[in-house]
Amino acid sequence: MQKKSLSRRSFVGTSAAASFGALVLPRHILGGPGFKAPSDTLNVAAIGAGGMGASNMAQLTSQNIVAICDVDDRRLEQSFFDNQGNARENRKELKMAYDKAKRYKDYRRMLERQKDIDAVVIAAPDHIHATASTMAMRMGKHVYVQKPLTHSIHEARVLNKVAQETGVVTQMGNQGHSSDDGRKLIEWIWAGAIGPVGEVHIWTNRPIWPQGMARPKKSESIPKSMDWDLFLGPAPKVDYHSSYTPFSWRGWTDYGTGALGDMGAHLVDHTYWALDLDYPTSIEASGSPFGGDDKASFPLATQVHYEFARGGREPIKVTWYDGGLLPRRPEMMPADAEVNPSGGAIMVGEKGVLVYDTYGHNPRMYPQHLEEEYANTPQMLPRIPDQNHEMNWARACMGQEEASCPFEYAAPLTETMLLGVAALYAGYGKKLFWDGKKGEFTNAPEANQYLHREYRSGWEL
Repeated sequence: MQKKSLSRRSFVGTSAAASFGALVLPRHILGGPGFKAPSDTLNVAAIGAGGMGASNMAQLTSQNIVAICDVDDRRLEQSFFDNQGNARENRKELKMAYDKAKRYKDYRRMLERQKDIDAVVIAAPDHIHATASTMAMRMGKHVYVQKPLTHSIHEARVLNKVAQETGVVTQMGNQGHSSDDGRKLIEWIWAGAIGPVGEVHIWTNRPIWPQGMARPKKSESIPKSMDWDLFLGPAPKVDYHSSYTPFSWRGWTDYGTGALGDMGAHLVDHTYWALDLDYPTSIEASGSPFGGDDKASFPLATQVHYEFARGGREPIKVTWYDGGLLPRRPEMMPADAEVNPSGGAIMVGEKGVLVYDTYGHNPRMYPQHLEEEYANTPQMLPRIPDQNHEMNWARACMGQEEASCPFEYAAPLTETMLLGVAALYAGYGKKLFWDGKKGEFTNAPEANQYLHREYRSGWEL
C-alpha cells in the first residue's frame, strides 16, 4: 500500500494541481440535480456533533452546516457550555448553525435521507469511525474523520482502499499535521540539523480517563436523551452503564483504542513524517494488566517498542510510553532542558536531539547552538492558512488546495499506532514480526486475530 505524504524524498516534485484531478465527487461528475461547482460553499454534516465534533464544526461555520447527528441530545447541548455551565461565547455561531440544521440520531438515516450533503465530519467514538466513513465515502461524500482513523488495522486498510476507489477528499483529525511548528521541525530534520536519527522516544500522560478496571456487574437506566443501541453500533451488545460514556469510552476496548490510539496520531505523527517511516518490522509491548478477565479495559500504563528496518537505510527504534512513564534523558540533552510531562517526543540524532511537544508544538534542539545554525532553514513544506486543519479539508473538497493529512498517509500512520495496541493484546514480552505488505504477523499467527474485530449483525463494513 502506498502512502501519499509530502515526504523528504518527494516534496520537491509534489504538485497540488496534479492532485486536484482526483478531488471530484462521483455524483458531481454525473451532474444533474444537486450539482454544485467546486467553488461553491460546502454543505457539511456532522456524525458525533457534540464534544470533539462541536470543536471541529466550530471551525466550519463559514460553510453550510445542513445536518447534525448525535446519539445523545444532552451531550450535544452541553457542547455550548463550559464546565461551570456558562454559555461559551465562541460557540454562539455554531449554535445558530446547529439550530438551523436537520437533526438525527442515526447517521445511516441521515446519509440515506438527506441528499444535499457534500461532506461529513465524523467525530463519534473510535468504534464508529470505519462503518460511518465507508458508508459516506461510498455515497460520494468527502470525509473528515477524527483520530485515530479506525478501531482496527483491518479497518484502516479498508478505509484507505475505499478512499482511493471513490476519489473523495479525506482528512484525519490530527490537527498538529497542519501546524507551523510541526512543519518547522520536519524541515529541521530534513535539513540534517541533528544528523541521522537512530532512536525516538515518545510519551503521553494519558490515560486521563479510567482504565484497568473490570466491566460493571450491574446495569443502569439508559438516559432519556440517549439511544444506547446506536452508541454501541458495531460493538457487542452490553447493558448501559454510565462508566462507558461520554468521555470514558476511550478506556474500554470495545469502543476506544487506549492512550496509544488516542494520542499517537498527535505524537507519533511528526516522527513518522520526518523520518519517512513505513511499516514497522517488529513490535514488542509491556505494561500493567488489562482490566477484567475479558480485557474489557486498557492497562493503566504501557510501553511499546517498534523497530523500522527502512529498506536498506539506517534502522530506527521508536519507543512509546504512556500512563505517566517517561524516557531517560539522552546525554546530549542538558539536565535542565524542558520536558513536557503531558506529552512529547525526543528524536536522538548523531549531532544532537530534537524535542517537541504534543501536536508538534514548541520544537527545540540541543545543543542549543543548532537552533542558531538552522534558524534560516529553507521552507520545504507549504503552510496551512491560519493552521486550520478543518478548513484546509473544506478548501480541498472545493478544489482550492491539497488536504494536509489524507487517508493515504493517515491509514499507515494509524496502522503503526494500532500495531502497538495489537501487541498489548498478544501478550507482554512477545516480540512480533510484521509483514506490512501481507498485513500479518509472521512469527505469531495467533496474534493476527487482533488485527480486526467482530461486527454486530447489521453493522458490518
